[in-house]
Amino acid sequence: MTGADKGAGPGADLKVGAVVITMGNRPDELRALLDSVAKQDGDRVEVVVVGNGSPVTGVPEGVRTVELPENLGIPGGRNAGIEAFGPSGAEMDILLFLDDDGLLAQHDTAELCRRAFAADPKLGIISFRIADPDTGETARRHVPRLRAADPMRSSRVTTFLGGANAVRTKVFAEVGGLPDEFFYAHEETDLAWRALDAGWMIDYRSDMVLYHPTTAPSRHAVYHRMVARNRVWLARRNLPAPLVPVYLGVWLLLTLARRPSVPALKAWFGGFKEGWTTSPGPRRPMRWRTVWRLTRLGRPPVV
Repeated sequence: MTGADKGAGPGADLKVGAVVITMGNRPDELRALLDSVAKQDGDRVEVVVVGNGSPVTGVPEGVRTVELPENLGIPGGRNAGIEAFGPSGAEMDILLFLDDDGLLAQHDTAELCRRAFAADPKLGIISFRIADPDTGETARRHVPRLRAADPMRSSRVTTFLGGANAVRTKVFAEVGGLPDEFFYAHEETDLAWRALDAGWMIDYRSDMVLYHPTTAPSRHAVYHRMVARNRVWLARRNLPAPLVPVYLGVWLLLTLARRPSVPALKAWFGGFKEGWTTSPGPRRPMRWRTVWRLTRLGRPPVV
């Protein structure tokens, strides 16, 4: 794209930034990701790399860095990146959130984001398609809807993928950032529900691709505990009171149906108990019309 072309498309004046958090243990992958961001068509994408309890080294000139003295978890690290662009990311119109071991597959992703947000004033969040760099395949769990058999079908959805997305910064200004206390797991759904309750929409776009190696989330030692604890917190923070036991009961049955190992099940029940005995942060139950909107979008907040 030539300099004359850069300002031609719809949304060309929207400023795009990118937030990447790193633990400092994947320097080669981080450099490759930053190179893919630098190659995006249109105006330059400003980048901030957040060292989540680790120093940031070897990044190209012009990339902003934030070094946190301790690991604040995924939502805490991303919130620090948001604030590096001003309060609620106000210096930018759109923020991309990218995993440090991911890679933007095409050069037009930022431009596609600009056009999508310009065309739909109520669009608040875009979830990218994650594809394995070797096989090109998208895992079913990476399609943020119940009907996930066809990952090439774009649609409205009710949540999004944390390390492969774009958010209009007005969403943060209106509903706040990610929940720091979650540390890991379900923080995206917490933000998604708050955004939907405020009237924003979320799209899954199959043409916006982040290459990322296919890995099992359960590789993290804290996975089962965090997933269970945060599921309880998610319900306690966001759901109308009558739906809290229904939502958690359904997820209890689904967890048992998957027949996890005994150690995993013990960790899960420990997290489930922790979710009830600790504070989830402020409670702001969604309106019943939001429950109906989620249902119409194909995922009622009971599953």
